[in-house]
Amino acid sequence: MIDRRAFLRVSAMAGTVAVSGTAAAAAGPRTPDWAALGHGLDGRLIRPGDASYDGARRLFNAGFDAVRPAGIAYCATPADVAECLAFARRYGVSVTSRSGGHSYAGWSTGKGLVVDVSPMAKVSYSGGHATVGAGARLVDVYAKLAAHGVSIPAGSCPTVGVAGLTLGGGIGVVSRAYGLTCDVLESVQIVTADGRTLTCSPTSHPDLYWASRGGGGGNFGVATSFTFRTHATQDVTVFFLHWPWAKAAAVLRAWQAWGPAAPDALWSNCHLNHDPSPDVMVGGLYLGSKSGCERLLQRLVDKVGSGPTSRFVTASAYDHAMMIMAGCSGLSVGQCHRPGTLPGETANGRLVRDSFSAKSHFAYAPLSSAGVKALLAQVAAGGRHSVLLDALGGAVARVRPDATAFPHRKALYSVQYYAHQSGAAAWTRAAHAAMRPFFGDHAYVNYVDPELKDWRQQYYGANAARLARVKAAYDPGRLFRLPQGV
Repeated sequence: MIDRRAFLRVSAMAGTVAVSGTAAAAAGPRTPDWAALGHGLDGRLIRPGDASYDGARRLFNAGFDAVRPAGIAYCATPADVAECLAFARRYGVSVTSRSGGHSYAGWSTGKGLVVDVSPMAKVSYSGGHATVGAGARLVDVYAKLAAHGVSIPAGSCPTVGVAGLTLGGGIGVVSRAYGLTCDVLESVQIVTADGRTLTCSPTSHPDLYWASRGGGGGNFGVATSFTFRTHATQDVTVFFLHWPWAKAAAVLRAWQAWGPAAPDALWSNCHLNHDPSPDVMVGGLYLGSKSGCERLLQRLVDKVGSGPTSRFVTASAYDHAMMIMAGCSGLSVGQCHRPGTLPGETANGRLVRDSFSAKSHFAYAPLSSAGVKALLAQVAAGGRHSVLLDALGGAVARVRPDATAFPHRKALYSVQYYAHQSGAAAWTRAAHAAMRPFFGDHAYVNYVDPELKDWRQQYYGANAARLARVKAAYDPGRLFRLPQGV
C-alpha cells in the first residue's frame, strides 16, 4: 500500500503541466482536498474557522491583517514542505513561504497556502559550525549559540526569521567584522518546486547556493535548514550618543565620514528620528574594551564639533549586547517574542506588532551638503518616522559584488525610511523620492518595496541575469510567484 503523503506527492508530479507559467492539474479533482493535506502532515494545517486561524494568519506588520489565506501549514519537516508543494501543484493553489513573517510588502502571506517553517527551529553547534532550522528567530539563534561561546553575524530585530534574513543578504550589528549573514553560510537545505530536498553548497548545486546568498527569499524554493560558519564571542562595548536636532547636520556629516571607515571591530548606525519629536542618535557596538571604544567615539565627537547631550557607553557580554540591540535588554529571551502558543511565539512573550511603511536606498558616496539638507528636511516633516543609516564597509566590502547574489558591496551604508501610524506610506514615498537624486537607484531586497519600478536592477544590479537563469533551472513552471520574483 502507498501512504497518503506518497500518493499526494507522486500523483501531483505525474498529473501536472505548465499552463502559461502556472503549474496546473491536467486531470483529477479541481477542488483542493485540504483534509487530506492536513492528515498527511507531521506538522499542523490551520484553516479558516479554526480557533488558531486569526493568530496564524497575522504577520508582524498589522497593515496586512485583511489577507486571509486558505490554509497555513506549520511544517515540521522538509517532507511536510514537499507535500505542501505537491498539493499546490496538483490543485493549482498559490503558495507562499514564511519564516518570521516580516516581509515589508506582506509577501509572507497570500490567499492560497502559506508554508510556514517556524516549527523547524532547532539550533545546534559542532566544531565551529552551526546548523539552524529555517524557522528559528534571531533572538533564539543568539541565545542558543551563546551557550557554546559562538555566534553568527545577523540582524537586530529579535523575531525576524533566520531564513528571510540570510536569503536576502543579512545586514547586522557585526557585519563590518564578520560579513553579512549570507557570507558565513556554508550550505542550505532547500525543497524545490518539484519536491526535491537539495543540500546546496559550493560543490553541490553551486548556482542555487550562490542565489541563496542575497537573491531573496521565496524565489527558488523553501529553505528548511542552514549551516553557518561561526565566530567566537567576546565581551563587547555598546554605545548610544544623542545630540539635539540643531546638531543633526553636523552629526550626519561626521558620521558618514567616520562610521563606514572605522576599524572593522566597530559597527555603528545613525538614526534621524521624528518620533514624536526630532532627535539624532549614533549607536553601535564595538568588539573590544570600553576604553578602546571611547577613543574611537572621541574621533566622531571631534568631527561633530560638540559633545552629545547624553552618552551611554557600557561593557557587555556578547549575548546581552544582542538583547540590548534588539530592544530587549530588560527582558528574558522568552519574553523577547510575540505572545502566543503558535510556533515562534512564547506564552510569556511581550513584543507587539506594528503597522508601518518602509523603503530603502544604499549610499555609494557621502551625501553632499544639499543631500544632507534634503534628508533632514524630510525627517523634520510632521509625523512619526525615522531614517536609519547602517554603516557598511569592512568585511562586507572585501567580498566581490558577484561572489554572492548580494551586489551592494561597495556601498558606504544602507538607508531605511521607516514610518508608522497615520500618513506612514505618504511620508516614506515622499522621503524616498526626495532622496533619489542623491542616493541613486539602489535598494535592499530584505526591505522589499512593491512600488519600485526598476526593482531587478535596484536589488540585484549585474547579478539579476544570473538569478533569472537559476530561477529557470530550478522553478521553470514558476510555482513560486512573488510580485517581484526573479
